Amino acid sequence: MDSIILNFIQNHFHNGFTDWIFPYITTIGNYGLVWVLIGLCLLVSKKYRRDGLILLAVLAVTHIVGEMAIKPLVARPRPFVTFPGHRLLISPPSGYSFPSGHAASSFAAAFTLWKTNKNFGIPAFILASLIAFSRVFLFVHYPSDILCGAILGVLISYFILVFFKNHEKTTKM
Repeated sequence: MDSIILNFIQNHFHNGFTDWIFPYITTIGNYGLVWVLIGLCLLVSKKYRRDGLILLAVLAVTHIVGEMAIKPLVARPRPFVTFPGHRLLISPPSGYSFPSGHAASSFAAAFTLWKTNKNFGIPAFILASLIAFSRVFLFVHYPSDILCGAILGVLISYFILVFFKNHEKTTKM
C-alpha cells in the first residue's frame, strides 16, 4: 500500500508550483524548529507560559522516542534509497525513514496547541498536515512513516498533557 500511494503522489502531484512550495514547507519542519520557536514565544508570555512549557516538553520527548529510540531500532531505509533514480528536490536526508520525525513533532505540537488553546490548534494542524505531506511528496518518507509519526506525536502529547494535568492537581492539594 505504501508504494501505491507513494507512486500515485509522485505521478500526479508534481508541477511547477508544488515542486517549488513543498521544499519550503518541509524546511519549516526541519528539526521541529517552527514548533520550538512557537514554544519559546509562548514561554515569553505569562498568559501562555504553561502552554509553552508543555509544548517544549512534548517536543523533547517526541524527539527522544522517535529519533533516538524507534528509528535506529526499525532502521527502515528511505524511499529514495529503496527506489533509486527519483530526482530529489531537497538534499537527501540522513538517517532512517520510520517514523517520520517531521510528522511526529508536527502532530505532537499541533495536538498540544489544540488541547491547550483551540485558537492555535486549527492552524497548527493545517501546518502539520502540509509538513507531513511534503515528506511523502519529496520522496523521503513512506506514507506509513507519516501515519505512524503522527500517531506517535499525538500519543506522546496526550500522555504528557495528562501528566501535567495530574501534576497540577496534586500540587494544588
